[in-house]
Amino acid sequence: MQRIDIYPTHRHSAGEKGDFLMRAGRPSPFGATIVPGGINFAVFSSNATSCTLVLYELGALEPLAEIPFPDEFRIGNVFSMVVFGLDHENIEYGYRMDGPYQPHLGHHFNPQIVLLDPYAKVISGRNIWGLRYNASGADKGKLAPSAAARQPFRGRVIHDDFDWLADRPLETPLEDLVIYEMHVRGFTRHASSGVKFPGTYAAIREKIPHLKELGVNAVELMPIHEFDELDNEFVNPQTGKPLLNYWGYSTVGFFAPKAGYAASGPLGMQVDEFKALVKELHRHGIEVILDVVFNHTGEGQSDSSTISFRGLDNATYYMLKPDGRYQNFSGCGNTMNCNNPVVRNMVLDCLRYWAAEYHIDGFRFDLASILGRDAQGRPLANPPLLEALAYDPILGKCKLIAEAWDAGGLYQVGSFPAYQRWSEWNDRYRDTLRKFLKGDMGQVKDMAMLIQGAPDMFADRGPTASINFITAHDGFTLADLFSYNEKHNEANGEGNRDGHNYNYSWNCGHEGPTNDVGINRLRRRMMKNAAAILLVSQGVPMILMGDEVAQSRQGNNNAYCQDNELNWFDWTRLESEADMFRYFRHCIQFRRSHRVLCNRFYFQHKETSSGGYPDISWHGIEAWSPDWSDSSRTLAFMLSGRVPEGQTDKEAVQSNSFIYVAMNMHWQGHVFELPRLPVGHRWQRFVDTNHLEPEEIVEPGQEVLLHDQERKYVGPRSVVILVGR
Repeated sequence: MQRIDIYPTHRHSAGEKGDFLMRAGRPSPFGATIVPGGINFAVFSSNATSCTLVLYELGALEPLAEIPFPDEFRIGNVFSMVVFGLDHENIEYGYRMDGPYQPHLGHHFNPQIVLLDPYAKVISGRNIWGLRYNASGADKGKLAPSAAARQPFRGRVIHDDFDWLADRPLETPLEDLVIYEMHVRGFTRHASSGVKFPGTYAAIREKIPHLKELGVNAVELMPIHEFDELDNEFVNPQTGKPLLNYWGYSTVGFFAPKAGYAASGPLGMQVDEFKALVKELHRHGIEVILDVVFNHTGEGQSDSSTISFRGLDNATYYMLKPDGRYQNFSGCGNTMNCNNPVVRNMVLDCLRYWAAEYHIDGFRFDLASILGRDAQGRPLANPPLLEALAYDPILGKCKLIAEAWDAGGLYQVGSFPAYQRWSEWNDRYRDTLRKFLKGDMGQVKDMAMLIQGAPDMFADRGPTASINFITAHDGFTLADLFSYNEKHNEANGEGNRDGHNYNYSWNCGHEGPTNDVGINRLRRRMMKNAAAILLVSQGVPMILMGDEVAQSRQGNNNAYCQDNELNWFDWTRLESEADMFRYFRHCIQFRRSHRVLCNRFYFQHKETSSGGYPDISWHGIEAWSPDWSDSSRTLAFMLSGRVPEGQTDKEAVQSNSFIYVAMNMHWQGHVFELPRLPVGHRWQRFVDTNHLEPEEIVEPGQEVLLHDQERKYVGPRSVVILVGR
């Protein structure tokens, strides 16, 4: 029987490298997709006049072939073509786009540049972290120096055969999460980690027991989408060494995991290695949340390197001013035009891909307010992208967390266009708690609201809309928060001009490290006060990697460029700071042991049991008499142990236990009158940070009975937590 092709087949001659058969492809999905006998390539551009597919053998300097897309292979604004007979495991590819070069109109077409496919699922070019090419030639299997200079990133074709077995996203209720923000490389890069492949996805698997022992059940990974860690113009003035883009908030490819984070990156196996990490975390009950950066890309300003979007269709992908220059609401040189339908679809395609193919449990959106701006940068009342994300069926169970502000001054914490689905990083919680802890006046009323999950901010969404944190990747660590009054970013090479100037920190009487026993004791008490309040607050707590062992960055509050001990988790501190780790572990365990601390609905401030106690009540030095004055630095509250109305027994196990928290941020100790408990109940101490280590905390369930059931002395700058049962 004679074989007849339904579609016309073209032949492209590549000279000595042979001929290639191709035919018109499918315009969807975008990217490179394996089809029977070949690979389907599809790429969008509304302004290009022509497109050429550039094929390379893996790691080769010169192209294997350059195949122009015939005119009849263009459908609408999509160039699509199937090329037959390619060995997908040994092929890299990119595109040349021809069209107008009119920067004043936003067009930057240059057919001399080979462009990265924005839908590439695997990207080569940065397979080994921090590798700088030198004039002597290429490392084996890597691009030669000249090729790396022309185009460091190339797409590769993926054949997905990963065996997930029975794994699926965990769908842990949001109110039950304790989030651990971490950097993939920094978690295991330190020499003390003792892992086989430091700084990689694989290494994290070896350290899952640490996460389990700490008690967190979600990790929020700082950007793992492909980026260029060498994209930094500064040098460390103290060492003369080039600085890196360590944090990774400048995405090059949104669909590809960072190859330099994979032990198997040089082999192109980063996809399987990252999936294996997700699978293993899930097996231990730990969700995976990705920090995603759709507000800008790693292409920087218009005079920076053209990698992908700028050369493909600059006027579509970026927000432009009337003269063609970039809008810069990101503070990083460019801003993605997220509510353009093409860009919106790319974001949706990307998140669906990570949710479906990588079993990701949620996403934290960097500078998310940008996602709600129109093409001119104006805030939209009903942003199409945010609405699409909220109601997307594939993302229906994913956590969506917004950093609800941007570098253009749009601040939306509490007013983010949320559609009931979004949670938000609550920087108001962070700043108010910091000010309250150091004894600033006028903080008690706001602190009371925030401890309840900020009902004044998120009334229509409930406490889980508030992601509570004291510290995060940008800013001081918990140890530095009470060791420095000022930032010390000299090592970043920017004359200490970078980083936030309003840290609400307190050095406890001495700037930086000291041998003063009293100051060091106060600093530790302040750290423990902070952790205790965080973990008894309604909302979703987030802890920064390293805070559980009191790790310092020596006062650097913007360590984005420091690939060294400033950012690396020092595993020796698990021994030297065993007491701090124990304290964090017990506080997390306490939270997870008391359902009344993990509510989906706000307290009603009314009786929830026959005993006549409201679900939450406020107190001061005198029971039932809180001091709301601006001069007050004391606050106490009691939870009755009953869950709020609307949250049923099936959704949360009710407890007869009462919880009483007394916070004294005054520099003098005070005796607090304790609320009287029902007959048969007795107050027992869980935490008293005024006690010396390690007696300041006990294991949950092993609380110490108070001799005096009517009063409790709360020392200066201390927190007490009692359980009544």
